[in-house]
Amino acid sequence: MSIQSLGSGCRGPVFLRGLMPLLGLALLVSCSSAHGASQGAPTQGFEVVQSWPHDPRAFTEGLVYREGRLYESTGLNGSSSMREVALETGQVLRSLALEQKYFGEGIALFGGKLFMLTWRSHVGFIYDAATFQPTGQFSFKGEGWGLTDDGSSLIMSNGSSTLRFLDPATLKVQRSITVTDAGREVSLLNELEYVKGEIYANVWRTDLIARIDPATGQVKGWIDLTGLLVPSERSGKEDVLNGIAYDPATERLWVTGKFWPRLFQIRIVPK
Repeated sequence: MSIQSLGSGCRGPVFLRGLMPLLGLALLVSCSSAHGASQGAPTQGFEVVQSWPHDPRAFTEGLVYREGRLYESTGLNGSSSMREVALETGQVLRSLALEQKYFGEGIALFGGKLFMLTWRSHVGFIYDAATFQPTGQFSFKGEGWGLTDDGSSLIMSNGSSTLRFLDPATLKVQRSITVTDAGREVSLLNELEYVKGEIYANVWRTDLIARIDPATGQVKGWIDLTGLLVPSERSGKEDVLNGIAYDPATERLWVTGKFWPRLFQIRIVPK
């Protein structure tokens, strides 16, 4: 979510978020993540089950679905918000704006509370999920990118190859893992979702989702979503894949992206 190098094990130039040249993007993908898709863990494809409208002005950072409710967080200073969204229509049912100084990031729903990260402010916010009323805040080191939970811990990404597990009561770091594939670290891990005992992670500025073993950090597989959003529906404004939601009750899986006009329910299939 910021200025990043090409990641561990692959040294190269530094690119500015939003201004990365195409050549630099290709190098970043091959060095930090896509090597796993070609040389390490196996790659799967997708089928679209259904799609729904999505707010094309939403700079999507986090996505959560629980008990019939879809929650979304958005970023950018002056546009960051916590939302509840109608799945079928994409209508924003309620929204809570962050102060302009905050750049909203990933969210997780745990124990009836919504936890929300910010990018570079080193602070997270806690809201009552039923009312959106603030109930507290917490601090953390480094940047905030993605957030999910495994039923006992919050799991946080910061754009590197490291995922941190936080105690939901104290918000202190319990442990951390380094995500690797074929012996190399996978960087730029962004939005997260916990799916059937695995951590799904968007790899920023790619169409890849990494399936990560939460015990070891090893990538168990890749999901390639290339072609999911057709070119005619792209805005050209950093409209990258970002947003994963899973309903454990029905095993439905949804994905979307920043400024995307569609939210997709997908099924993972052999590539």
